[in-house]
Amino acid sequence: MVALPRLVVAAPASGSGKTTVATGLMAALAARGLAVSPHKVGPDYIDPGYHGLATGRPGRNLDPWLTSEALVAPLLLHGARGADIAVVEGVMGLFDGAAKAGPGGASGGDFASTAHVATLIDAPVVLVVDASAASRSVAATVHGFRSFGTGGRSGSVGRGRSVRFGGVILNRVGSEAHAALCRDAIEETGVPVLGALPRTDDIAKPSRHLGLVPAAERHAEAVETVRRLGELVAAHCDLDALTALAHSAPDLHEEPWSPPYDEPARTRVAVAGGAAFTFGYAENEELLAAAGAEVVRFDPLRDEHLPDGTRAVVIGGGFPEVYAADLSANEPLRKEISAFTGPLYAECAGLLYLADELDGKPMCGVLHGVKATMTSKLTLGYRAAVAVSDSVVARAGERFHGHEFHRTATDPVHGATAAWQWSKDRAAGFVQGGCVASYLHLHWAGSPDSARRLVEAATL
Repeated sequence: MVALPRLVVAAPASGSGKTTVATGLMAALAARGLAVSPHKVGPDYIDPGYHGLATGRPGRNLDPWLTSEALVAPLLLHGARGADIAVVEGVMGLFDGAAKAGPGGASGGDFASTAHVATLIDAPVVLVVDASAASRSVAATVHGFRSFGTGGRSGSVGRGRSVRFGGVILNRVGSEAHAALCRDAIEETGVPVLGALPRTDDIAKPSRHLGLVPAAERHAEAVETVRRLGELVAAHCDLDALTALAHSAPDLHEEPWSPPYDEPARTRVAVAGGAAFTFGYAENEELLAAAGAEVVRFDPLRDEHLPDGTRAVVIGGGFPEVYAADLSANEPLRKEISAFTGPLYAECAGLLYLADELDGKPMCGVLHGVKATMTSKLTLGYRAAVAVSDSVVARAGERFHGHEFHRTATDPVHGATAAWQWSKDRAAGFVQGGCVASYLHLHWAGSPDSARRLVEAATL
């Protein structure tokens, strides 16, 4: 058994202030000298970047759709090695999950929701409630959520467990009197109020078309934002009560996750980074290293050449559309990648970078005939994908769980070999020699053979 103090920060809906409270709580606890392990429910890449700034540890995701229900607690324990406490930020509303059934036929709706993950890791939930347009009525919201999550309905979440409500943090209260009205009403329900944050329009979190701007893009501004969020939470929340609540979580019976292989380094794999390519799961690089890769970073905005000795290249997600002109201007690197003959694996932003052009600007041209453009449509959702053909990460017919998250589109290319199929009439991505590129994001803890295959292909 493993003792790990932990709690989950949830909300009735998106926009209630989960990121404000979770990031601020992480920063406030870290400022007290605690080693805080930061986690995020769901596939999101951006919030974990702010969590990392708050704690000095990699922000990690907990997502039973991308990995599996059985891996959620082990992945939590892996990320929390050596930590004093774990704070998990939820996703959307507490009970909002995948719209379709989960792996193995598990019930849809709740699957991969914050409530689902909270039960899988047996952690108390703190509900962040936006009180800006109500007073006593917030108590009805709290009562309803507690009833819904603790057996006041048919069905159940995660392994048949009930959600353990540990308390409420009010957000955007207008005054001390307003906070007192809300607090008194909520405490009539038996749920303690652990904090009340005032409206804080002066603490701006930079955002753009896909949400917050990644912390790596505006590092100094992000550091200052996180510092102020920590001070806000420390001043208006009961950190002692929140810490005690985290310590009330029972021991976990699972063992920490680790890669299923441990090979000595035998080949160099270059992973794109920098401001244009900020999306990636920490476990993916850990799996590459465990499979025998020496993982090295390069920045396509600044570096004119791949690292010496590179045998494979991984280009993850990010915002290349924001940096299209600068990426295009780095012609030496574009030409080198175009001529690269080793394995190339690209997700979303990486797909755009390997295309012939992005919004009319020349890219690497690895994917001949592929042109990408910004659109007004957001494509977002989980995908149950089947590999259409063999590639450096998959074998034809194998099943994978991933997600899409983009506002760009690529023109169809006649005769191109698709990478994935996830509906009867929807093939996606490209396989071209040793290159596989698509909009599909994968968490390789759920498909660890992919990392090993990539490394093996690089050593042939």
